Order: sequence, then structure tokens, then C-alpha cells
Amino acid sequence: MEKQFRGYYEEAARAKGVTGEELMRICESRLDNVVYRSGLAMNRPMARQLVSHGHFEVNGHKVDIPSYRVKPGDRVSVRNRSRSLGRIIENTAYGAGRMIPEWLDSQLREMTVQVRALPERDQVDIPVQEQLIVEYYS
Repeated sequence: MEKQFRGYYEEAARAKGVTGEELMRICESRLDNVVYRSGLAMNRPMARQLVSHGHFEVNGHKVDIPSYRVKPGDRVSVRNRSRSLGRIIENTAYGAGRMIPEWLDSQLREMTVQVRALPERDQVDIPVQEQLIVEYYS
């Protein structure tokens, strides 16, 4: 949403470093994005819905907020009661053939992902010119 994205921009502008890169890092660290990038969901809307329905936990605690921001060292896993759901099993099989970013350590058989670090700009393969976003909001 626009208001939330503006908040992300303001946070990125306050951070040290290049604002556009910080903005991309903030967006990539959302839980729904990590679930998608790790191969535990086929697309971002599905990842958002799975998180909203409470199928994931971060560091052993149930999280149902798609915008929850993960940190380096966090462990995201499918909750025990959700591991037998057909859609989750199908997603992990589909994710096995996908390219997983190096900033994530995805273990699809165990249905877990470890966040190694937050991504650098060259590790984000989204074709967007973040400088244009920064210019728009500034």
C-alpha cells in the first residue's frame, strides 16, 4: 500500500548508505517475500496468503503478518500442523527447480529457510530503477 511504502522510503532515507539500495533491502526482507524467494510459495500473492493464514513461524514463533521484517540469522519454517497440506507440499516440489538467492539458505525438504544476510542490490533481480522511486518520493 502507498502509505506503507512511503514509510519504507522514509526509513531508507534515514538509514546510512544509498537510499534506493536500502529501500530494496527493506522490501526484500519482508516475510512474504522471503517465503516466495526461498521456494516455499509459487508466487508473491500465494506467499502473502500463506503467511496471513498462519502457516509459518519465525524462530519458533507463529507470525501471520506478511510485512514482518526478517533479520539476518532468523529461521523461517512451515508450522508443524501445516506441513501435510497439499498446497505446501506442492510448493516445495515446485521450488526445488527454482534459483534461490544466495542470501537465503533454503532447505525445502525440511521446509525451512535461514536468512544468512540481507541482500545487496546486485543480489536483487527485480528490473526496477530504484533511483526513480527515490526521486518521486523526495
